[in-house]
Amino acid sequence: MFTPAFLTRLLQLLLGLFLFGIASSLMIRAGIGIAPWDVLSQGISLRSGWSFGLITNLVGVAVLLMWLPLRQKPGLGTVLNVLLIGPSAQLGLWMLPSVSGLLWQVLVFITGLLLLAIATGLYIGANFGPGPRDGLMTGLHARTGWAIWKVRTLIEATALAIGWWLGGNVGIGTLAFAVLIGPLCGITLPLFDRRAVAIATAR
Repeated sequence: MFTPAFLTRLLQLLLGLFLFGIASSLMIRAGIGIAPWDVLSQGISLRSGWSFGLITNLVGVAVLLMWLPLRQKPGLGTVLNVLLIGPSAQLGLWMLPSVSGLLWQVLVFITGLLLLAIATGLYIGANFGPGPRDGLMTGLHARTGWAIWKVRTLIEATALAIGWWLGGNVGIGTLAFAVLIGPLCGITLPLFDRRAVAIATAR
């Protein structure tokens, strides 16, 4: 089981999840708007007084529980996603200061966005199962028959609306995330897809 190929995939998964949390913290410190799910976690954090990282974990657990009626099966990557991104994001918030000045804010946000796209390619490309939010999207798609884009839009709009109502940071960065993350992940996912590497190696 613990072959070199498996360990390489596992290392890729762990690196991707760690960088995902750091990327989220960069975008938060930029202060010009964050991803919809981070808006939700930040809003709950502001209202509860609990740390952003802990809330990120708890939201992940809540989303994972929603898989039960959808009959989705989590993988190792799913579980580690729930457990590790929150602490990584909290570490980043502890290490990184807030920035001021629009130019610096934009540069820090872009750095976070690019890093998040790389992190997404790494952890999904390791092929250990989807993240809890992706699994919720595909599960609802399978149960309802709605198009993937409709399900994703509904889920993220709901998370965004609740988070904004609770005080999460919605801004131009939120819009930039919505517009750019798909194309950016379209570039990074093929770069780190371990299945493609395995097929190429087998030829």
